[in-house]
Parts: sequence; C-alpha cells; structure tokens
Amino acid sequence: MKAVLLCSGLARRMNGQVKPLIKVGGREILYRSMKLLERHGVNQFVVVVNRKNRERIEKFLKESGFKFDIILNEAPERGNGYSLYLAKNRISGRFILAMGDHIFGEKFVEKAVKGSGIVCDRNPKYIDLSEATKVKVNAGRVADIGKQLDDFDCFDTGFFILDESIFDAAEELVKEREVVELSDVVKRARLGVHFVDGELWMDVDTPEDVRRAEDALFREAGKGKGDGFVSRHLNRKISTRISRVLAGKVNPNQATLLSFLSGIASSALLFFSIPVAGVLYQISSILDGIDGEIARVTMKASRMGGVIDSVLDRIVDFLFLSILAVLTLSAKVEFFTAFLAVFGSLMVSYISERYRGEYLEGFYSRFSVLVPGKRDERIFIVMLFCLIQTHVSIFYLFLLLAILTNLRAAEMIFKLLESEAYVSSPNLS
Repeated sequence: MKAVLLCSGLARRMNGQVKPLIKVGGREILYRSMKLLERHGVNQFVVVVNRKNRERIEKFLKESGFKFDIILNEAPERGNGYSLYLAKNRISGRFILAMGDHIFGEKFVEKAVKGSGIVCDRNPKYIDLSEATKVKVNAGRVADIGKQLDDFDCFDTGFFILDESIFDAAEELVKEREVVELSDVVKRARLGVHFVDGELWMDVDTPEDVRRAEDALFREAGKGKGDGFVSRHLNRKISTRISRVLAGKVNPNQATLLSFLSGIASSALLFFSIPVAGVLYQISSILDGIDGEIARVTMKASRMGGVIDSVLDRIVDFLFLSILAVLTLSAKVEFFTAFLAVFGSLMVSYISERYRGEYLEGFYSRFSVLVPGKRDERIFIVMLFCLIQTHVSIFYLFLLLAILTNLRAAEMIFKLLESEAYVSSPNLS
C-alpha cells in the first residue's frame, strides 16, 4: 500500500523551518508518520515537497531508509489540493493521504487505517478548536468543510484513506481555479467520513504547537495498560516530566541503566539507613518508567530493551528484599515469610513476562487482576514500612508481601487456566 505525504507548505508561522523535519519529542514529525504507517502496511511513500525544502527532505528520507518517491511542487502557493493532484500519476488503487506537518498517535493510526474517506474526530482532545478545520456530515458524507463553519459535526484530522478516483475531483478543480485547497477536493468528491474520536492527532503550525505536541506524546507514553495503582497516580506523573527533559539526550538503554543503578544503590544503602534506602528504592521505581516512555516517544522501542529492563528489575528486587531480610530478621519463621515474599514477587513478574513471550501481548492488556501486588505497588509498600523501621514492621512487611504476591500469582494462573478452558471448550460455536 502507498501513502502520499504532503510536505510542500511554506511554514510561514515557523520562520521558514522545514516543518516535517522539526523534532517533537526527539523525533522528526515526518519520521513519526512514516514509521507508524509502515507498521500498518505502507511500503511505499510518495512525498510532495517544494523547491525550498526538497534537498533536506530527500536527504533525510535516504538516511532514514524509507522507500520513497519525491514529487516537486513548483507552485506551493496553489494549495495543498494542487499538491495532491501532482501525485496523480504515481498512485493506483487504495492509498493513504496524510499531512506532513501533523502528529499522529499510534492508536489513532491503528483505527484510522480501518476506514475509508476522510478521518474525522467528534471529540478532539489535543487541538486548538478555533484553528481546526470543521466538517459538516450528511448521510455519512462530507456536506461542507472549512475553518469558518458555524454548523459542523466533527473536525478534519488531516488523515485520509482514498482511492485514485479522488484525482478526478482534484483535476476538475485544478482546471477551474488557480488555488485548490484539499478541503475543496474533499467537498467536490463528497468523501465518506470515518470517525476516530479522542485519539492523539495534532497540526503543528507554531512553536507553541510543538510544546503541546510533546506534552501530549509523553502523556500518551505514560498510559500503560499494565500500570499498577501507584504508577497511575504517582510514578507516571513524575516520570513523564523527567522523560520529557531527557528525551533526545538520553537513549532508552541509558535510562534503563540509570534506574538499575539507583536500585542497586538503594540496596547498598540498607546497610547504612533503611528509611533512606526505602525512599531511594521508590525513586528507582519512578525512574523505571522513563526508559519505556523515552523509547515509545522517540520510537526507539526494542524487544531486547524490554527483556533487559525486565531482567534488571528482577535483580534489583531480589537484592533489596534479600538484604533487608538478612539485616532485620532472625527467626526461621521470619526468614520463611521473607522467602515467600521474594518468591511471590518474582512469580508475579515471571507469569506476566512468560505470557508476553508466548502470546506476544501484555498480560494486562487481556486480563484484569483484582489482588494488588504489581511491582510499583510492592515497592511503594516497601518504602512505607522501611520508613517505620522496626523489627516488627519489617516482618509484617514481608508477611503482607507474601500474602499479596502469592494470591496475585494464583489469580493470574487461574485467569490463564480459565481462558484456556474457554478457548478449548468443544461447546463453542
């Protein structure tokens, strides 16, 4: 499947910068769109550029390894509808059209490519509504479109699923007038409307838009389905701010190392101050989120990075809990309780990661678990009990962890068995 990307705008509000190559969250806008589209079946790009930005964009595309054709728009002042028209002889069949200066989130693209026509949003969350293009819909098709509409139903996202028949409408308009905007072509063709509501998309026109886009990307990067209560309500609020500062300066592997070293340091601090060690352990838990956030925002996520991060987390947890037990407990029953706590903690993580390796999806994207005990929750509980720092409090910490983690592991196993039994049932039709 091909995609046409319109990159021939003059960027008057960005001081003449090449907007598609502006970095947002450590990655060029154009790279973001092309990488997401590649993930959803696009294998060839047709990029429409102007004379001023052609050399830089072409060089960037070659260095990035994309398969592309360049079309030069000698008259960008004729409008983006004219830019689309220039791609006429390079396209056949179904294709995607997207604006080269738009940010699109992964969930948005995933939903958008399933439709046809103009992709519209009835509930936009990330844009300046006064600047957006409005769309009036009648019987599932575009009745009117424009920024000044008073009566409208949704907003144009700058993303389209089209076929070559769109060029008939574009050609008619090119013959009729000098300036042809994409909205003119959409209205003439009476495109069908496909709704993708509330997902991330933004038109980046100003420096302020760049800042807002980065905010949105990092907020989205912190919305993990597997996050526990503490991550959702505390850790992510801090880690996403740190990630935004570090993105482009620190790569995901370096962020993983930072979290790991802080975890190791917290284990070493147990020999000197249990309360301070507990606080640093919690800080390492917060930092544990930044590698994934940076990887997702900068589009540098890798399977190996996920594996290394998971392994290092297990090392930190084992060391901290083991050293804490040795330093504070004495009776055999206490050590057995600590053993169960460490075992349960490792089992919760092991089941989750083993499921991911087998089914290639996150455990928590499919199952919900009632018993608390995810890593972020466990570490926060550990910190609280370490702050109390009495022999009794540490024993009760391990007792609580032993109960929660092993119950959670049991529930996870039950969910898996229940799911397998349902899939295997001969009574299913």
